[in-house]
Amino acid sequence: MKPLVVSRYFMLASACIFTLLLSACSTEFSESVRKLTYPPDFNYTKSEDVRSEMHALAQQMLLLEGALDFAPDDASTDIQVSTEEKRMQVLNALEGMLNAASKLQEGDQGGNHPFLQDHLNDFVSKISKAKNAASLAEPNYYYAGKVSGGCTNCHAINR
Repeated sequence: MKPLVVSRYFMLASACIFTLLLSACSTEFSESVRKLTYPPDFNYTKSEDVRSEMHALAQQMLLLEGALDFAPDDASTDIQVSTEEKRMQVLNALEGMLNAASKLQEGDQGGNHPFLQDHLNDFVSKISKAKNAASLAEPNYYYAGKVSGGCTNCHAINR
């Protein structure tokens, strides 16, 4: 082949590749490719959505740990009020965690985060168990403590 013909083929191929690469950066193009490459029942969970729910979960985890560290004030004349306050703080934190975990669970059914998909149901059931135990007449915070350490255990494994 003549060098001029090879040069034209090279230029044409380069232009096609450049056009494809440029269009791949487009959000609309990536969404249309995702429609073709994933099955229809696959629910693609964006990493930003997972991060925001994980941040909400972490915030509630900090509130739970603070509530579990709460001890009735020695100067308090009514220890029952302090115990009830602790219970409410623990229950509110567990409810917030349950909401955040449930949002992750809803968005992750068939999603692209296999570890979450495999272990989130177990985590939600542990939160529910902790909430039930904390709402008893004599609150039991053992399961809440286990939930509190759950993030550390999971993230230590996945790092």
